[in-house]
Amino acid sequence: MFDVEIPAPDGATSLLRIGNTLGAAGVGLEGGGMWSGAAHYLVSDGEVAVKALRDNGFHEVAVTPVAVVELGADVPGALAGMMGELVDAGVVLHGQYSDHDNRKVLLVDDVDAAYDVLGKPV
Repeated sequence: MFDVEIPAPDGATSLLRIGNTLGAAGVGLEGGGMWSGAAHYLVSDGEVAVKALRDNGFHEVAVTPVAVVELGADVPGALAGMMGELVDAGVVLHGQYSDHDNRKVLLVDDVDAAYDVLGKPV
């Protein structure tokens, strides 16, 4: 899975263009959001997403492999426990959001190390 980061300086107008571009290319958005002028979306095929976006005028696109892991969202302290495991393993977290299945999407410096300590989703 991949995080695609796209500048979205015009808020909803930017997201409209991004959504239309990715939808026309058959790229499904499996999670994500927009904050601080940038959209982040979870996609299964980062290469197709980037090509579609660049072909449609989005030149500053970044694609990053991510770890997608289960989190007991209804368990108080679950996020802190997860972050503690990453810290103890020396994994650097650059960002996180949730996907449509309530899993955590982790933008980390070492995806394999994150999976080693947190496990891969079933």
